[in-house]
Amino acid sequence: MDIVIIGTGPAGLMCAVKASENENNNVILLDGNEKIGKKLFITGKGRCNICNYTTTDNFLKNVINNSKFLYGAINKFTPQDTMKFFEENGTPLKIERGNRVFPTSDKSSDIIKTFTKVLKKQNVKIDLQTFVRSVTKVENKFEINTNKKRYICDALVIATGGKSYSSTGSKGDGYVFAEVFGHSIIKPKPALVPIMLNDYKGELAGLTLKNVEVKVKIENKSFSQFGEMLFTHNGVSGPIILSLSSYINKYNLSNANINLNIDLKPNLSKDMLNNRLLRDFETFKNKNLKNYLKELLPSSLINVFIRKNGLDENVVICNITKDIRQKIIDGLKCFTYTIKCLENIECGIVTSGGIDVKEINPKNMESKNINNLFFVGEVLDLDALTGGFNIQIALSTGFLAGEYLSSLNL
Repeated sequence: MDIVIIGTGPAGLMCAVKASENENNNVILLDGNEKIGKKLFITGKGRCNICNYTTTDNFLKNVINNSKFLYGAINKFTPQDTMKFFEENGTPLKIERGNRVFPTSDKSSDIIKTFTKVLKKQNVKIDLQTFVRSVTKVENKFEINTNKKRYICDALVIATGGKSYSSTGSKGDGYVFAEVFGHSIIKPKPALVPIMLNDYKGELAGLTLKNVEVKVKIENKSFSQFGEMLFTHNGVSGPIILSLSSYINKYNLSNANINLNIDLKPNLSKDMLNNRLLRDFETFKNKNLKNYLKELLPSSLINVFIRKNGLDENVVICNITKDIRQKIIDGLKCFTYTIKCLENIECGIVTSGGIDVKEINPKNMESKNINNLFFVGEVLDLDALTGGFNIQIALSTGFLAGEYLSSLNL
């Protein structure tokens, strides 16, 4: 059987590995880039967080959209299976904080080398710098027209990714191909993306806050994340901000006066903070407020904190009233900005939205509209939180389609 796979991200590569296990299959990978796995190469800041060492149930809890659709795929090819595949093929792995799995070498290139080695061993042909211009189906064959030649195949797999990081080749072409075959597209939106703020001028750029809790309330729904965040020149980013963005990207954030509330001391209640301040004020009673706040906050945050909470930096601690003390407590528990918008989709780690999974068979990733047409990875309306979950989605859906293709004898 002749199989063409468009895209050499983790979904396309894993699909090719499995489909080519049937020696009667002639598998060809097409990609417009000069090398395979271009986006994979830059993930995890070049270290490649290949998966998350967790149970399948916990994995699905980290999926934002359409987790039920993934049940079969993630149970068929688990994070443990991912680790086994790479380690058995010569790439040792390590588990870091949050069960994130990386190559021991900290080099994403080692992950790509493993795929390259296995694909070569299984005689998969890879045509690079090959741009697909159109796809059609004539009778029982697919025709793929490119800048170089025309390909004819029995089965076609679309693994072109979403619209994030278009410089890596993810330009939304897969959505165009899907629409040719009558598929519906859920509007693509940025996911795992920084949040831009209205009342912020970049004065905290570069500041990292650890062990804080960020809350956003929209339309009577509350979302919160605990951990690390950082300030950028036009807003906020970091792990918990990226995760929050994936929860709120379905809402209209413009002109809604939506607050982003940062609890700078989430492990202390207001009563506990009040007791601490009372103790501190005895110890530091001759200091002014600005100098005292170094006991509570990073130095670069103090001036902004004083301004946003209407405090007098020169007031001496022994002169602080109960009302002023309450302002300090309220500011620590709810340091607030208003959200302007999410950064654009180019800045998203992944894309939310894509091909409607209601039109895809979850058992093998085959189109319900067209026989022998498959969609895998980020091109589908599937996305998850940070930590290796999105790459695992790609690997599991690619595996499922590839395994099915390997079982066919057309």
